[in-house]
Order: sequence, then C-alpha cells, then structure tokens
Amino acid sequence: MFHSTNYNSPNVNFKEAILKGQAPDKGLYMLNKINTLEQEQIFSFRNLSLHQIGIIVLSNIIGKTIPKKEFEKIVKKALNFDAPVKSITKNDFICYLDKGPTCSFKDFGARTLARMLQYFLEKENKNIIILTATSGDTGGAVAQAFYEMNRIKVVVLFPKNEISKLQRKQMTTLGKNITAIGIKGKFDDCQRYVKKAFADGELSHLRLSSANSINFGRLLPQTLYYFWGYSRIVEKKGEKVIFSVPSGNFGNLMGGLIAYNMGLPVKRFIAAVNENDEFPKFLTTGTYEKVEPSKNCISNAMNVGHPSNLARLIDLFDGQIDETGTIHKKPNMEQMRKTIVSYSISDQETKETIKNFYNKYQGILEPHGAVGWSALLYYRKEHPDETEFKSITFETADPAKFPDEIIELINITPEIPGSLKKIQNREEIPNPVEIANYNEFKTFLLKNF
Repeated sequence: MFHSTNYNSPNVNFKEAILKGQAPDKGLYMLNKINTLEQEQIFSFRNLSLHQIGIIVLSNIIGKTIPKKEFEKIVKKALNFDAPVKSITKNDFICYLDKGPTCSFKDFGARTLARMLQYFLEKENKNIIILTATSGDTGGAVAQAFYEMNRIKVVVLFPKNEISKLQRKQMTTLGKNITAIGIKGKFDDCQRYVKKAFADGELSHLRLSSANSINFGRLLPQTLYYFWGYSRIVEKKGEKVIFSVPSGNFGNLMGGLIAYNMGLPVKRFIAAVNENDEFPKFLTTGTYEKVEPSKNCISNAMNVGHPSNLARLIDLFDGQIDETGTIHKKPNMEQMRKTIVSYSISDQETKETIKNFYNKYQGILEPHGAVGWSALLYYRKEHPDETEFKSITFETADPAKFPDEIIELINITPEIPGSLKKIQNREEIPNPVEIANYNEFKTFLLKNF
C-alpha cells in the first residue's frame, strides 16, 4: 500500500497510485513498507539478463496486481535494450543508460509505466490524459513511450528556451495523441502547472495522471539499473558499491534509495547536481531553501530549483516536506548524511570534466554524465581510505543530444544514433498555444480535452 507524503489522503494500492499519479492532497505516493530481497538472490543477478532482474525486482513491489504472464510480457517488451557497464579505471565504472529508443535513462521508467497503464485502462475500459513536465529528456521518453496508445492522451510542457533542438524534436514531431507545448518560463513553472492541475477540482472530469517521476510507476523501474549495474561488477556476496547519480528532480536517486532499502549493498550515494545547489546546502546546513528561479546550466535536464522527489526522499528518512518546500518534520539528518553525499558542479567544471575525460580515456561524456563523474572525483579525493570500494557513475543521455557543447569542447561531432537520426529532419508541429501562467494552461486543457 501507498501513503501520500503530505499524509492527508487515504492509502491506495499500486494500481490506484499509478493511475492517479499524484495524491489529492498534492503529496506524492510512497510505499508504506519496502520488501527486501535476500542477499543470495541479489548476488545471483550476476547470471540474469536485465529484463529477468526486472521481473524479480518489480514483482517484489507490485505483488499480484498484474498477472504473472502479463507482467512478464510488459517488462520484456519495455526493457528490450542494453545498458552497458564499462570499466574506466580499475575500480570506477560507467553504466550507460542511453541505449533505449530516446537515448535517455528515462526510457526505463516511461516504457514500463506506459505498458502498465495501458493494461489497467484496457481492463477497466477507461481513458486518461497524462500531463508531464520536462526539463529535457522526460518529455521525449514519455512522448515516444505513449505514442499511439489508444486510451491515453499526453500533454508535455517544456521550457521552450532551455532544451536542445533534438530533445525538443523528440516531442514536437509526433502529433496524434501527443501534444507538446513550449512555455514561457522554467522547468519549475512547468512542474508547478502540472501539479496544480492535478489538484484542481474543475479539471477532475478529465481523468488526469502523470508520467513524471512524481508517478511512482515511472520511478519504480529506475531501481533496476542499480541492481543491474551492481550485478555486472561485484565479485562477492554483500560487496558494497558507491553510486554517483546525476540528479535534477531526484527520481534517479530515489530509484537507488528504493533499491538500497530492498537490500542492495551500497556504501554511499553521491547526489551530483549542477549549479542548482539546494540539496547539497540542505545536507550541510539542515535548512532547505529552493533555488528560485532555477539556474540555466548546460546539463539542462537537471535545471531544477525544487526537486519533486525530495518529498519521497525526506519521507524515507522519517521527515516531511510539502510541495511548496516547507519542512513540517525534520528528517533524520544523521542517517541521511551517512547514506548520501552531494556535490554541486559548476558549468565550468562540467566543461573541464568533458575535456579531461576525453583526453585521458578517449571517451565522450555528455553534460549530465560529466556532472556525475566530476562529483565522483570529488568524493574519491575526500575519501582516500575507500579505494577498495568500486563505483558506478550513470551516463544518462547520448552525447548526440548536445552536439554544440561537445564540438566546442573537444572538437568532435558525436555520432548520432539511429533513433535520433530518424527525427532530425522531421517537420515540427507548431507550438499550439503560448502559455505564460497556470490559468492559460487550464483554459487550454478545458478547451481541447
């Protein structure tokens, strides 16, 4: 069962949690209890494929909500791509999460959620409208995952001046059941409009839901690449690993924390953020202050001044924070600091990391992965006594999505994967409406849906 992080809505089961997306009291749904896996079983993942691990891990959370055979089909179809883990130094590895259809780690959650939602809607003979805010990669992954699903319409909001051309085209070239709207504003504005719409009684007849990581069904499959990456590099049962996680809305990190609470042996999580440094400051001081407006960095999918998933993270450590960023109950800061360390990486450091990594290892990091790698280097420097622990840094998007930065920094044009080549020359559907505030968004929804 799931509770709301605002503790003012009834508990719901998995199906209700993912169909609603957000709780009626504006909180996020979070598990009442996280079931653990045996260490023997986690170690045995070394011999399994990604989708086999997926079936075991996800079944542990969702139980029998979806019949076994149906569920296995969903996971196998959703996770039909690779996630290579490559050794960079003796003990430092990168797990590449950019091999899915939209070349982003968001493919894990979006594709699994889309198929689960479609299953439930078919069973109930119902339709829904998905509202999604994106700072870069979520929109493309969601749009592609839900494209042409007959019971689901999707509306994606994105800050029109803060995403790359290819990221935009992944949303604006589809049409049919996908509507993409570039708004005048920041990602935090997009996120605020979406959350407000969910709680707006005048829109309740539209049956709104979410495919952002505010929806637990999007978040849950992100636990899988932690188990997967871990299983590719460990040599003994119970061996602990360090994870460096590029973090924006903190869904990526939450996936890891859920995996940790399921029994995954983790030495430390590194929450690697860009210049939007609200979380590292919170860890240091115990005082939470949003970054308003959020800072525009080249790691654009992480330009988040108030991460939604902090509500779940703080809930996990026995605290409570609401959607406005007000802390009602302080979490266990000592335990949080033992589990997570966080570094803010400037744009200048991100660029230097891309250059240095290429010169040293002949590999191309994109800006988000570079933030993760840079944070790992800080951690290694500060913890010289932990050299025996292996680390995994996540590369979250394909460098081809950021060609201008890569060309400028290392004078190389990144190779474009086939899935991105397809959309390069497609016509974009014009922005359907200019939205500058919530009322304009609400009017658009009422008029068009």
